[in-house]
This record gives sequence, structure tokens and C-alpha cells, in this order.
Amino acid sequence: MIAAVLDIPIFPLGTVLFPGSLLPLRIFEQRYVDMTKACLGNDSVFGVCLILDGREAGEPAVPHAVGCTARIVDWDVPAPGLFTLRTRGERVFRIHEREVQRDGLIRARVTLRPPPPPAPVDDAYAGLTQLYERIVEHLGAQVFPQPAQPHDGTWLSYRLADLLDLPLAGKQRLLETEDPRAVQALLWNLLRAQATPGGAA
Repeated sequence: MIAAVLDIPIFPLGTVLFPGSLLPLRIFEQRYVDMTKACLGNDSVFGVCLILDGREAGEPAVPHAVGCTARIVDWDVPAPGLFTLRTRGERVFRIHEREVQRDGLIRARVTLRPPPPPAPVDDAYAGLTQLYERIVEHLGAQVFPQPAQPHDGTWLSYRLADLLDLPLAGKQRLLETEDPRAVQALLWNLLRAQATPGGAA
């Protein structure tokens, strides 16, 4: 399969977006207001990357090289110059070249990673399925994006990582990991580290 190459705007944030995850955003800086208008007008995506250095507002932050495309699925303008967005993660990408425009918006040439094929939850990490079932039992299935695919190990790992309070560095490693079994193993180790006093991710 030939990898798709895109030129997209990059939104560095203090969060990690996974494919299939829902991310609400409040857009008020002019560079991102303009980005939002362009994405709505063209039905195009933008890239969300965890900040490597810098802050969300003000001077352009340095993004991690691996991020996830976001598509706007719902939006509102509660006040002039302010957008509230509901976005969904779609595809993992890697930045190859990036530049900062005069208005402070980062644009990058990225390669999209092929979507992973469905992969069953490995028997060694059946505890992930049990954790998912306990969450659904106590909080309801609506806490996870639908349609639910709990038998797909990658979907399950992304949804648990999204919901649980895990270190951002660990979430970033999950996003960067391509092998479905390795994704499950990494999440399992992150959870074990948190459950162990003094454990490190």
C-alpha cells in the first residue's frame, strides 16, 4: 500500500488524540479560527500533535513528530471569533517537514499511516477486556465512542488510554506504536506501572 502524503495545518495541544476518539475544542486564537473556517469550507482535516516544547497559546509550540488527523463533526459559534468544535480522530501520521506561517500557524507535510487491521485481544492481556467491561457496567457504554469494537485490541487499547489518567508520554508511545499486540502490551505495562507504588511508565 502506498502511503498517503498530505499538507495539513498542525494544532499542537497538551493531549494525545487517537483514531476514533472524540476531542472537544474551544477555538479563539485567530490562526486557529482561520484554520477552522478553512477545514469547514473544504471538509478537510487538521493534525493534532502532543506538544514537545512550548505551550498551547502564544508562540508556536514544537509538536511531536507523530500525531493524529482530526475531522470536525460538529461546531458552533457561541460568540464572534469563537468556535466550539467536536472533532474525531481519524488517521495516525508522521511529520516530515513543517514550517511556521506568518500568522503563527504550523503547516506540515505528513505521511498517513495505514489503518491497522482488526486484531483480537491477546489472551495475555485479557485484563484489558475485563477493565472495559467493568467501566461499561459502572459508567455505561456511552462513555466510549460508538460503534463499540471491544474485541479489536487496538480499538480497545485506544479507548482505555483515552479514558484513563495515564502519563502523556505513555499515551504518545501508544500512538507511535504500530503493531497491534505491542499496543496492547504497552498499555498493559502502563496500567501495571500505575498500580505499583513507585512504578514508572
